[in-house]
Amino acid sequence: MKAGAGLFSALALLLLMGAVLTQRPTRPRKPTRRPPPTRKPSVPRPPVPAQPEPQEPTDFPPPILGPPSIYPDCPRECLCTPNYPNSLNCENRNIRKIPVIPSRTHYLYLQNNYISEVTAEPFINATEVRWINLANNRIHRIDKQVFDKIPAVLYLYAQQNHLKEVPAGLPVSLEQLRLGRNRISKIPAGAFNKMGNLTLLDLYHNQLSDSDLGKNIFKDLKSLMQLNLAHNILKKMPPNVPSSIIQLFLDRNLIDDIPKDYFKGLSHLAFVRLNYNQLSDKGVPKAVFNVSTLLDLQLAHNQLSSVPLFNGHLEHLHLNHNSIEYINGTEICPYNLQADMSDYSLVPRLRYLRLDGNHLSPPIPMDVIMCFRQLHSVVI
Repeated sequence: MKAGAGLFSALALLLLMGAVLTQRPTRPRKPTRRPPPTRKPSVPRPPVPAQPEPQEPTDFPPPILGPPSIYPDCPRECLCTPNYPNSLNCENRNIRKIPVIPSRTHYLYLQNNYISEVTAEPFINATEVRWINLANNRIHRIDKQVFDKIPAVLYLYAQQNHLKEVPAGLPVSLEQLRLGRNRISKIPAGAFNKMGNLTLLDLYHNQLSDSDLGKNIFKDLKSLMQLNLAHNILKKMPPNVPSSIIQLFLDRNLIDDIPKDYFKGLSHLAFVRLNYNQLSDKGVPKAVFNVSTLLDLQLAHNQLSSVPLFNGHLEHLHLNHNSIEYINGTEICPYNLQADMSDYSLVPRLRYLRLDGNHLSPPIPMDVIMCFRQLHSVVI
């Protein structure tokens, strides 16, 4: 009896414990994925200012240095070759400053560099220099004292630089002076005085106006054969051009008038270029181009409405891109069409005639063909 009661009590106790266990709260399961982290609101950063372009001379490439020369006086940034012992070749070497010039130098090549000024110091011993090429640099100043060191120089090439005026103190020995493609707007008084040996003066593509060409600016240039004043801002023909002139280039100016006797006395004149100006019939006197020495006359891109008279010795005539509406061979023929042309030396020598860009239509009038029997090419 007691054993059964004990067994019953144990069974009741087990049931009671099971009931208590079933009433305990269950723990929540941990999530398998972590929640995304909360991002802080982005604060816009101030824009980084753009770096300015590097200014000169920091944008220059370094000078090119060559191996030591057999000549101890040869600058490392130049070349001295035994085949040409009198030449100093310093072109295309990224040079910013002219090195000391050896005394044996006759020919000096400094083109295509970054030179900004020319001072006298490098030329102290360079008294034998005859030829200097300074083209395509950044030169804005050439000291007057430079030419005291090289008094016998014959050729000076300084085109495509930043010069604002013709250098002062030019040596009287000069034969060629090239100053094209600069910013020249001033020619100092007496710049060309006593330069009787100069044969070529090139002032192409500058900023010269009529006031910059004084009445006596060319008076001493007794040997001048070529004068190039093209691509400036001239409104008038240059005054007192030397009688020795052979080639006169005045393209791309603002010239609208030629004085009646302008070419009188120019007994050697053979080539005249006046393309891209503002010439009309009113500004071209009837016989101004009747010059016996003239071989090539260029009047393209003007405002002419008729063909100007010219001499029978003319060989090339450019009249394209004007306002010409007709061409009359009888009017422009240097000789009477009824005259005896059996003497071939009397036949007009015109061989090339350009008339395209006008108000003309082919064919060429027969009287033009009859007069100019040596015509080989006509463009219309």
